[in-house]
Amino acid sequence: MSDLVLPSDSPARLGFRMPAEFAPHEACWMLWPQRPDNWRLGAKPAQRAFAEVARVIAQSETVIVGASDEQYENARDQLPPHVRVVELSSNDAWMRDVGPTFVTHPDGRLAVIDWDFNAWGGLKGGLYFPWDKDRRIRRKIAGMLGVPCFSAPMVLEGGAIHVDGEGTLITTEECLLNPNRNPSLDREEQEVLLADYLGIDKVIWLPAGCYQDETDGHVDNLCCFVAPGVVALTWCDDVDDPQHAISRRALEVLEAARDARGRRLTVHKLPQPGPLYLAEEDANGVDRLSSSRPRRAGDRLAGSYVNFYIGNRVVAMPLLDPAFDEIARARLQALFPERRVVGVPAREILLGGGNIHCITQQQPRV
Repeated sequence: MSDLVLPSDSPARLGFRMPAEFAPHEACWMLWPQRPDNWRLGAKPAQRAFAEVARVIAQSETVIVGASDEQYENARDQLPPHVRVVELSSNDAWMRDVGPTFVTHPDGRLAVIDWDFNAWGGLKGGLYFPWDKDRRIRRKIAGMLGVPCFSAPMVLEGGAIHVDGEGTLITTEECLLNPNRNPSLDREEQEVLLADYLGIDKVIWLPAGCYQDETDGHVDNLCCFVAPGVVALTWCDDVDDPQHAISRRALEVLEAARDARGRRLTVHKLPQPGPLYLAEEDANGVDRLSSSRPRRAGDRLAGSYVNFYIGNRVVAMPLLDPAFDEIARARLQALFPERRVVGVPAREILLGGGNIHCITQQQPRV
């Protein structure tokens, strides 16, 4: 490992840390979809799905949706009146990945981590070009809130990490160690940076994310913390499905791991929906442009019930498959007895490459 030169005023050294998603929120940030080369039929079906996600979460906390100037009035018209709409240009609508990673200080201060962003792989596997507007979102939101913004020397998307708020972070080797993100940083160097910017003490590395996940295996589609020492994991019983081996290996790692406080993890399995595939009708509704990832009929979709959002009083979960929706909802409700689990029809979000967790970003309460 090469020697990392860490600033003396990095977040963790100043006392900041990243809270868990299940900790209290001040607000939830989202972006408004519009690009026709990723969202079918001019993004109209996706906009309805995003509006429903915002409506559900707004029952629990303030929701702020960023929209481009040309879509501002349309977003304002479709979203409930109590959802705030602000002008915020972006290249697409994945606020989890392009939005701020918020950290808090015991004295009540809030700050933003500004990771580098290269559209999930840059020119070596990235999903679209350019990504210049996405790259500016974190600093714009920090400016709106009037809070400090720490620039981190590392490419990282918010969906690539989950924390328990007590020193433990989970991620996947498939994503963080992918050469299209940080080829000059090895595992140990990345752990040092994650500790220095997020205030964590322990990283649990899962081998891979969900099968055919175009984000190069984001952990938020596979596994997440639901409480300290407790995780939910995407599970597949079909041994002939590639997801079975991925989930089995993740389970082995989780069961062998201890968190930052020395606890063994309790693992709860959520069934995999489907398998789900892109229909010809879905693919035909998307514009074909050379600057973005093509959508082809028959492509497998990385559907997962783990891709939910934990609000203050509600959990917004994706509805993806009638055969498994209620099973997943009941299991989530058992994990969150003090919150109401609300299902949102989310296939239109999945068609764009992610789901509810991918389009949301919590702003913690301080």
